Amino acid sequence: MRVVVTGASGLLGGEVARLLVRQGHDVVTFQRRPSGVDGATDFCGSVTDDAALRAAVAGADGIIHMAAKVSFTGRAAEFNEVNVEGTRRLLNCARAAGVRDVVFVSSPSVANSGAAIAGQGAEPADPEHAHGDYARTKAEAELLALAADAPDFRVAAVRPHVVWGPGDTQLVERVLARAGQGRLPLLDAGAALIDTTYVDNAAAAIVAGLHRMDHIHGRALVVTNGEPRPVGELLAGICAAGGVRPPSWSVPGPVARAAGAMVEKVWTWAGRQEEPPMTRFLAEQLSTAHWFDQRETRELLDWTPAVSIDEGLARLAGHYGPGQQGVQ
Repeated sequence: MRVVVTGASGLLGGEVARLLVRQGHDVVTFQRRPSGVDGATDFCGSVTDDAALRAAVAGADGIIHMAAKVSFTGRAAEFNEVNVEGTRRLLNCARAAGVRDVVFVSSPSVANSGAAIAGQGAEPADPEHAHGDYARTKAEAELLALAADAPDFRVAAVRPHVVWGPGDTQLVERVLARAGQGRLPLLDAGAALIDTTYVDNAAAAIVAGLHRMDHIHGRALVVTNGEPRPVGELLAGICAAGGVRPPSWSVPGPVARAAGAMVEKVWTWAGRQEEPPMTRFLAEQLSTAHWFDQRETRELLDWTPAVSIDEGLARLAGHYGPGQQGVQ
C-alpha cells in the first residue's frame, strides 16, 4: 500500500513509518521537519495547510494520523487549530483523494476525567470532562474522525497509553532530568498502578490497526503492554537504566494536583514555552491508577506485545550505555 504517516518526526511516528517501510509499503511521511526515516518519502508541511495536505495524501491507500500539538500547557487556540481543525482538514483531503483507510492515533486521556481507571476498555471520548487542552482537543478530534467512518472511507482510533523507549523526550528524558536534579517526587509514595507501552509495541499495534480495518473501523481501542506496575517501580526502572538516583521523597496526590493546576495557569498566563515542573494532568497521571483490559484489543488487532517492560528497560539501559548517566 501507499501509506501516509503524519507526525513521523516524533518517537512513535518514526517507528511506525520505519515498520511500514520494513513491511514493504510505499511510505510517505508528513510533518514540519524531515522525519529521518530511511526509505520513506518526506513531505514537509503543517496539517493547517490544505495545499500541503493535498499533495501529501495524493494517491494514498491509507493514512496513519499522528501529528498533533502535544504539551501540558499552551494557548487553547493552538491546540484547536492543530488537533481539531488539522484533523478535519486531513479527513477532508483524504476523502477527496479517495483514501480508503485512516487510523487516527489518539490517547486514553480523551476519556479520562481524572478518576482512577482499573481494568476498563476504551470508554467514549468525552471532551467536556477531559482535563487540559491537549486531552480536550484530542477527544474532539477523535469524535470527528470516528464520525467520518463509512463503508468506503474506514476510520478507526488507536489510543496507545504512556509510550516510552530509547530516544523518548516526553517521559524518559524528563524523568531522568528531574530525578537527577532531585526535583522528581513520588506522589502518594508511587503506589498508583499504571499501564505503559513500549514504543515498538505501540508502533506494531498501530500498524496492525491499518491491516485490520475490516474488524476495527468505527471503533476506538486502547493499547498498552498489559503489564500494570506501581508508578514508583516504573520510575525507579527508568532511573536505573539512565544511571540516576530514583526519586525518594513523596508528596500527597491532592497537594500535587492543586499545585499543578496553579502552575499551569501561571505558565499559560506568562506565555512560557518550556514545560512546567508539574501540572494537574501530570499529577493525576502519577497519583491515580490507570490500567486497561487488553483482551478485546489483542483479539481485534490480532496482536500481542513483543517487548516486555523488563526487556524495554534493558534496551533503555543499553541506549544510555553501562556507567553512563542520563540527562541531568
